[in-house]
Amino acid sequence: MMPPPPDERLDDMELRLTFLDDAVSSLGDSEAMQSQRLLQLENALTELRRELASLRTSLADDVQSEPPPPHY
Repeated sequence: MMPPPPDERLDDMELRLTFLDDAVSSLGDSEAMQSQRLLQLENALTELRRELASLRTSLADDVQSEPPPPHY
């Protein structure tokens, strides 16, 4: 079995390089979108934590300012 001619090997390598470049570009785009989505989720979580802390504070204030039940 004879090895393929150098020109054929070069063409094959160029074709593979083209596919690899496309794959790397796609992965880079995907990583950028994932990073952006992660940042959005982190911001949403921070906001939810603020809201939860605010609700806890307001609920604690409501309980303390509430008069005791009539049976006391």
